[in-house]
Parts: sequence; C-alpha cells; structure tokens
Amino acid sequence: MVVTVRSLGLNGISGYEVSAECFLSGGLPAFDVVGLPDAAVREARERVRAAVKNCGAKFPVSRITVNLAPAGQKKAGTVYDLPIFVGILAANGDLPKLPPDAAFIGELSLTGALRGVTGVLPMAMAAKQVGVRQLFVPAENAAEATLAGGLTVYGVPDVKALVAHLKGERPLSPAPAWEPGTDDGPLPDLRDVMGQENVKRALEIAAAGGHNLLLIGSPGAGKSMLAKRLPSILPDMTRDEALEVSGIWSVAGLADPKHPLLTRRPFRGPHHTASAAALAGGGPAMRPGEMSLAHNGVLFLDELPEFHRDVLEAMRQPLEDGEVTVARAGGTLHLPARFQLVCAMNPCRCGWRGHPSGKCTCSDREVEKYVEKISGPLLDRIDLHVNVPSVEYEAMRRKEVPESSADVKRRVDGARAIQSARFAGTATFCNAHMTPAQIAAFCPLDGACDALMKTAFDRMGLTARSHDRILRVARTIADLDGDRDIGTHHLAEAIQYRNTDILKG
Repeated sequence: MVVTVRSLGLNGISGYEVSAECFLSGGLPAFDVVGLPDAAVREARERVRAAVKNCGAKFPVSRITVNLAPAGQKKAGTVYDLPIFVGILAANGDLPKLPPDAAFIGELSLTGALRGVTGVLPMAMAAKQVGVRQLFVPAENAAEATLAGGLTVYGVPDVKALVAHLKGERPLSPAPAWEPGTDDGPLPDLRDVMGQENVKRALEIAAAGGHNLLLIGSPGAGKSMLAKRLPSILPDMTRDEALEVSGIWSVAGLADPKHPLLTRRPFRGPHHTASAAALAGGGPAMRPGEMSLAHNGVLFLDELPEFHRDVLEAMRQPLEDGEVTVARAGGTLHLPARFQLVCAMNPCRCGWRGHPSGKCTCSDREVEKYVEKISGPLLDRIDLHVNVPSVEYEAMRRKEVPESSADVKRRVDGARAIQSARFAGTATFCNAHMTPAQIAAFCPLDGACDALMKTAFDRMGLTARSHDRILRVARTIADLDGDRDIGTHHLAEAIQYRNTDILKG
C-alpha cells in the first residue's frame, strides 16, 4: 500500500511542496529513503523507528520505501521526520485516511517529542500557496507558522498527541495567530552623542533617503556609536517587509520562537575577519549571508580597510541590484539583499591622521596604501562620505541635551511619506533606489543648479554613477526641507558629501 503525505522543503530561502510517498511491501525487512536525501534525511530512519515504538505502535516488519518527491530536488535537514512517521503509520493501517489539505513538518526525538526546525515561515507561506489548509508543526514553531495567515496551524508537542488527534480521540487546539507585543526596549538614542552635529545631519539624510554612508575619523570620535544609532531613526518596517526579513532569519536559524516576527529593521555588523561566503551567503547548505540578513536594514562594516579585498568587492553587485546571486556546483541561489551600507574607517593605519594631538606617524605613502584597500568602484557606490572630527572638551561638558532620535525620526518619516507618494505604484520605495528614468523625472535642475553640477563634475572628476547619486541625495535633502524642487543649497550640500579628499588626510 502506498500513502502520500504532504510536506514542505526549502530551496534557499523559499519553500516548496514535498510529497513523502511511503510504500510497505513484502520481502526482507528494510527501510530505504530515496529522492536525493542528505545525511540528516537518511538518519531519519532511526529517529522514526524509535518514535514509532515509543508512541505505543508496532513498527512494521516489512520492506519500507520512502520517496521524497520531487525526486530530482536535493532534500536537506530534519523537517521530513514527521511526514515519514505519519506515512509509515498510515500505510500500516494504524491511522485513518489523512486529510488531503494537511501537511506535516518537524524533527523527531527518539522519545517521540517534536523539536523545532528552521525555515518554518517560508515553508508555511509556500504551503498556503499550494492549497494546504492544515499545517502540523512542532509546538516551538507554531507561532512562527501562524504569521503566514490563511492556515490552521497545530503545534504538536509529541507524536502521541498527533496520533490521538488524527484518530479523533483528543483533538489538538489550533495555535492562535501571533501578534507582536511591546518592544524589547529602546534602541540606542542619538541624544547620547555629544557634539558631531554635522555627522548627525548626514545620518538623518541617509535615513531619509536610504543612502549608503561612510564615516571617516580618528579613534574615539564616535563613528561606531553614531552608526549603531542609525536604526533608531529609520522608518518602521511594513508588514510585508517584516515577513520577508523574518523568513530570511528563520532559514538562518536566528528566529526567536517567542518573537518570530522582526518588527525592527535588522542591524548586522560582521567582524572584519568575515569571509566573502559569510557576507554573500552560500556554503554547503546554501544559507543566506550577512548581506541578506541585513535585508531592509543596515549592514555596518567597522574598520572597513581591514576587510579582505574579495569580501568588499562581493558587495558591488548587490549594492546596485539589491540581490545576491550565489552560483555553486550544487545550483544557483538568488537571495534578496536590499540593505543600507554604513562603513567606518580610520584615516590611516595608526588612526591619528589629522588629529589635533599630532600623534600620527604615517607617511603619505603609508596613508595612500591604507586607503587603496578600498576600491574606487566601491567608494563610488557610497553616497555620503563624512568626516567625523575629534570631539572637543566643551562639547563633552555641554549641559543642554542633544536632539533625540524620536525628534529626528519624525522628520525622516515625513520625508519618506513624500517619497511613498512620489513612487506609488512602482517598485521604488526611497530616493536611493531611483531608476535613471525616475531621476530624470523627479530631479530636474534649473540653470543655476545645472551650472553648479557641471562645475563639480569637472573639478571633482565625477563618474556618471556619482552624478546620479548626488542628485538622489539632493532630492532627499529637498524632501527633508519639504521643497518640491531641488535648489542650489540642496545640491551644494549633496556635493560636499562626495568630497573624497577627506580620505587623503
């Protein structure tokens, strides 16, 4: 007898339907799992065998063949334990006919308890698309599965409870739809930063338009402190954005079972020893990397020149396309990576170039060699280059309280509301992602602005890309001011943020 049990699998960060076909036949006892299983899937045989015996059922003494279809797609992980278990019991006559709209995912322990698995949210969303209406998952993953909506989710504590439910003896209660509660706590606030008003202004512009940012200054000037406060002034995520990010984090195994939906924009700060694969994703399991984990949020690279050259160059294409394409022998994976890049670096190797103390001992050639670690194409993709000067003693002892993140965020939200109305009905959400056609439509320059732009283009040796990025930043500055057209003061401020001379000390 053949019994087919519906289940789900993962291909990168996307779920897809998998059918577990269980066949019991005569012959010498054996238990085979086919359909391109990895080691974890093959080991399901022993977990299922022990779980069947520990739930009080009799393990069939026959030849058992389990086919995971589509058979040409590699299967990985432990999510198929539960559907294999259900299929064997149903094929042996220990369970009634299964509901056609039910699907099962979960890892079994030897005692029959269910353990949580990763990637439940994208699998639940895929289940909804293929017509599944009842989804049985480990109790630990039930809250996450309810985020997909349109499904009756059952959190299963162990196989005994599942068998009793399927037999109609003790029905399980559907898991209630999870809703976010109160925030985990306040984010780091800009009011903690004394002085640095010019840098705070650059952070506000970056947040308002979604622009990339480079902070350059000596140690202790507050570069990292300022960068870590950028999320506190970013606009709140929409529901769709939160689901997209939460799905990526779920696949990576970073989801919190008690708080499965990310309500704050992610902030990722990988160490400078990270590899290109760690940043871009991939590996044996084809998992998302730091760029994808920072999707719809901030990717912060501290000590930028200390990163390996290949790691930094791996960001060039995602910064333009908002997507990482990972091509390996095992296949090609497309991962979303629409992040806001924030970098921090010292002006030289010792860090004290330009500091009032005069402690820098680096020669001009050593400074050039240090800065040359960052390629021109990468710098060209960063909209705002900002010098972070040393904080003066008077600023540290100032009594007045600096402006809070909440006050800045109100202005950022106002500018983003203007952009939402401007780009309604398009795939663009903020000024930083404007297409060339949108730049031509929304960033016209009058005669005075055109003359200023031409002068800057010639004197600074700008590229076509940097020209467009200046216009995007100028558009954001005008939005913060509530102006319909870009003025010379907006354009002049945007141009000053492209001054790469600050990299030369």
